[in-house]
Amino acid sequence: MQRAAAVLLPLGLLVLTYACARNLPRGVESNPAALAQQAPERSFEHKIEANAKDMLKDGKQIFRYDTFGSEHFWGGALRLHEAIAGAAHGGVGPGVTARQALQLGLKVDLGALPKILLEAIKGRSVDLDKVDTTLELLRANAVVGVTGVFDKSTKRMTSIGIQCALCHSTVDDSLTKGIGRRLDGWPNRDLDIGKIVASAPTLKPFADLLGVDEGTVRGVLTSWGPGRYDAELNHDGKATRPDGKPATTLLPAAFGLAGVNLHTYSGWGSVTHWNAYVATTQMHGKGTFYDPRMNDPQRFPLAVKSGDWNRRDTPDLITSKLAALHYYQLSIPAPEPPAGSFDAAAAARGKIVFEGKAKCATCHVPPLYSEPGWPMHTAEEIGIDDFQASRAPDRKFYRTTPLKGLFVREKGGFYHDGRFEDLTQVVGHYSRVLKLSLSDAEKADLIQFLKSL
Repeated sequence: MQRAAAVLLPLGLLVLTYACARNLPRGVESNPAALAQQAPERSFEHKIEANAKDMLKDGKQIFRYDTFGSEHFWGGALRLHEAIAGAAHGGVGPGVTARQALQLGLKVDLGALPKILLEAIKGRSVDLDKVDTTLELLRANAVVGVTGVFDKSTKRMTSIGIQCALCHSTVDDSLTKGIGRRLDGWPNRDLDIGKIVASAPTLKPFADLLGVDEGTVRGVLTSWGPGRYDAELNHDGKATRPDGKPATTLLPAAFGLAGVNLHTYSGWGSVTHWNAYVATTQMHGKGTFYDPRMNDPQRFPLAVKSGDWNRRDTPDLITSKLAALHYYQLSIPAPEPPAGSFDAAAAARGKIVFEGKAKCATCHVPPLYSEPGWPMHTAEEIGIDDFQASRAPDRKFYRTTPLKGLFVREKGGFYHDGRFEDLTQVVGHYSRVLKLSLSDAEKADLIQFLKSL
């Protein structure tokens, strides 16, 4: 019986195959190019999923560790590594101790620490007041956003480069203040980037571009303060606002950007446009950047002088990485505020105010809390001066900033320049500008809702 079944089974399959072949669709055309995608072991859907996985992995690596060749500037031109190492380690001056580095807002990645160094820090047997400790952290590649280059034979630091994570990541302080697990996309509002750059032995590249002496450049850089940066100074030469305050903006969040059109406070362009801008003209990596709007000697005299409006470096170490970097940034969700940081009942009432009487949702459209399309408004519309808006190519607009994860940006104040110390001042400002008739209770509820985002 078993032998009969063994003979009949293949015969049956043969008959079935023949029947199916006779019933193939006739007169049906198909694009010959589709044949190239016939891969039984891996469909195009699988290729999409694999590509997404690779892009996420590569983008994280780029965001956290890629210097884009910036060592030639920070190490080669400014010799910043020499100020960090100090004279005792082949550099200049006293050097920077680990404690001083943490006080400047630099962060240490707990996950990158070698076990022996981690245990030593836990046991307080590591001297944070020594430059040697700073160098050990750099050797371990544990300083967020900074890469030290060391000579294998002499063990001395010979250069230094920076990454996206320097300004747009922090840590959760899970070990101690300044040392913990990475929080990618969070703006490092503790980082005094101006003071760090000002410590370089020479600032001649900046002085020559700006047409001033190095002392003036140091004065500008040290005036910035923690969490602030001026990404346009080397293009328009404007170091101060009309009121005499530094022309800086607060470091923005790099999370919650999926679905959001335009980037930066004044909407220079898309996320990937700004990534190219920053990587080439601010981080001083080697790449390609083109924006003919900046080829304007009246508005961007220094961009014309330096050629930054049309950079074409060889080799290009940036362009091939923009896609994965963009993908990773769009994958970073906005963090949720911790439990107990707001009144849930009041926030529920505030949501009704936000979407109704206060008119907030007109521009901050849920769930993006920005505007789909062209999220730009004139200074007059939002009741402020147009100084920062006028520095952008479009001259007069401010972007509707997404509101999710607002609690992360409390340090340093709100708005592009931190002009409002807290949410009470923000709500008060819009109440006056839009002539809202909100009661004190409604304002309080609205603030709790903003804290809940």
